[in-house]
Amino acid sequence: MTPSSSPPAGFTEPAKKQFGQHFLADRYYVDKIVMAVNPVAGDNLVEIGPGQGAITFPLLRRHPRLTVIEFDRDLIAPLAAAAAPLGELTIIHRDVLQVDFSALAEPGRKIRLVGNLPYNISSPILFHALEHAAAISDMTFMLQKEVVDRMAARPGSKVYGRLSVMLQAYCRVDSLFIVPPGAFRPPPKVDSAVARLVPHDPVTIGINDPARFAEVVRAAFGQRRKTLRNALNGVCTAEQFAAAGVRPEARAEQIEVAQFIALANAAAA
Repeated sequence: MTPSSSPPAGFTEPAKKQFGQHFLADRYYVDKIVMAVNPVAGDNLVEIGPGQGAITFPLLRRHPRLTVIEFDRDLIAPLAAAAAPLGELTIIHRDVLQVDFSALAEPGRKIRLVGNLPYNISSPILFHALEHAAAISDMTFMLQKEVVDRMAARPGSKVYGRLSVMLQAYCRVDSLFIVPPGAFRPPPKVDSAVARLVPHDPVTIGINDPARFAEVVRAAFGQRRKTLRNALNGVCTAEQFAAAGVRPEARAEQIEVAQFIALANAAAA
């Protein structure tokens, strides 16, 4: 594998602030991401936001079939031209939040998601992916380090919150490594990090009513300085707290993911 640290010929478009674009340009971190993905024969790879192809083309050298989702129309023709000698690149020109990930899966072949997520919509993309978790085998994403810290946070941490609970309820979340601002063009003002998410077997998740679970978690962290009794007033009763074994005088950041699931199930019963 010989990934380039600069975009192939034909890429003249600068990064666009309205799309939250920061193009990865450091070969060392390109290599690390591709090694973290470690594509193998038969994988159904889907990349979100290929940009100028820093990850796309090394992936195609390792695995000659790749689907990418790109919203910036000015990048599509250069991507297609540069990819032609390397392998089969399918380009979906659409807002990623409007893409049905489940429809990209094939019988016996879930999708593997990878991407440098736009900073301005990274959380909505993560929640969108959760809706299709049953069709996804794993996700390797680069995001702001602050977001990755929240994704992987444990109870008691200052950054443990709604994102932590929602993701960890449905996936195993691993923070892999940090990517400094100098690895991008233009450099962002924050560190980035790469994370891997592996969806749990649906049979083991144990959430009886996903909508009620999301409601309970949202309300609990919507007023995180309040006790759960006050934050969930009108959402959960004293009897439901007791049935779930959750202390109503606790605060949201003290509660394990499994306890949120138990509380939501009690509220939905």
